[in-house]
Amino acid sequence: MSYREYKSPQRQSRERIENRKQHYNKSGIIISAPDKQLFVIVSFLVVIGLLAIFSATAPKCLREGIWLMTTAFKQGIYAVAGFVAMLFFSRFDYKNLEKFNTKFLYIVIGLLLILQFTPLGVVINGAKRWINLGIMQLQPSELAKPLFCMLLASMFKDKIDFGIFKRYGTKYIIPMLIVLAIIFKQPNLSMVLILLSTIGALYIVAQGPWLPVYILGGLGGAGVLAFLPKLLQGYQMDRINIWLNPGSDALGKGYNIIQSLIAFASGGLMGTGYGSSIQKLAYLPECHTDFIFAIIAEEFGLLGCLFVAGLFVALVNRGMWIAKRCPDMYGKLLAVGITFIFGLQAFFNMAVASSLIPVTGVTLPFISYGGTSIIVSLAMVGILLNISRQRIQRLGTQNNEQ
Repeated sequence: MSYREYKSPQRQSRERIENRKQHYNKSGIIISAPDKQLFVIVSFLVVIGLLAIFSATAPKCLREGIWLMTTAFKQGIYAVAGFVAMLFFSRFDYKNLEKFNTKFLYIVIGLLLILQFTPLGVVINGAKRWINLGIMQLQPSELAKPLFCMLLASMFKDKIDFGIFKRYGTKYIIPMLIVLAIIFKQPNLSMVLILLSTIGALYIVAQGPWLPVYILGGLGGAGVLAFLPKLLQGYQMDRINIWLNPGSDALGKGYNIIQSLIAFASGGLMGTGYGSSIQKLAYLPECHTDFIFAIIAEEFGLLGCLFVAGLFVALVNRGMWIAKRCPDMYGKLLAVGITFIFGLQAFFNMAVASSLIPVTGVTLPFISYGGTSIIVSLAMVGILLNISRQRIQRLGTQNNEQ
């Protein structure tokens, strides 16, 4: 027996324990425990979010004469609900999600219509994105993220050709366009960009033909140029102008981004310390939602920002690793779509807070305050964890079993 073939008693014991934790189905697919590293990464992000929300909202709660932890406690309840959803979906076979595509699609469309055309819709900062349910405000556009991942994975799991429009035109494609149109109407251009980017990413991963991309890209580009003045109406054009020159309206529309940059500058390398932010003292209005990364930058400095960004990089890396070893195309595309959304949304939020791109109104996943956001995000993580349970059996393991 060669040195490479020799296995110490300790290694044999570890392998026996690992084999007892796994079982194989008839297709030779390993069924194992959910990915622990992904769970740990997400848990870190949720804890960081709760700490950041408490720090950012305590002064406001104090001014209003309510319990200092009111906002953080609400987010904690939403997080618990999210972890319950994560647990459920981590045990729910992701292959069965396809059965609920149509029902989920029309539920989302129904909620978007209720939001848009009934008094239940709530307008905040000029955008109508929330349904008032009393105990919480539901944001239906958040549900569009897992919905699009499910629909696109179903559409692209087989060979992509022009027949896809015939097979899924009225079933999925037209309803998806309706969803995008309603979300754009809210207005919520940032969510539309995330969903369109997800379509493009999954189309490329599924190795779709490039001819439709060239045709649609050309038509889309011509349409954007022709209707750009109408597309960039009101607040959207203002955001671009303010991004280019926030000082042009320093006490108005450029106020948030200027205060955010002050927070970054104040934080320096090491930060001012937890709870020591000055910008949260009524200087930065959206400090617990869109600009929470600025508070993290002020209190924990560049090192804190790099740590949070590193967690998101690790999350994306783990999600892609799960997708790579998934045994079927549907699961691969579903994992890539979920992971891509997390990565893109995190980039958008951090880029907005640092003025790298214009303000888009995107929350930082798992960290920003928002009930619908954290519940839906943790449910999506649950789907990823379920996908991680099934992987292709290694060739070496197959030979040993034989």
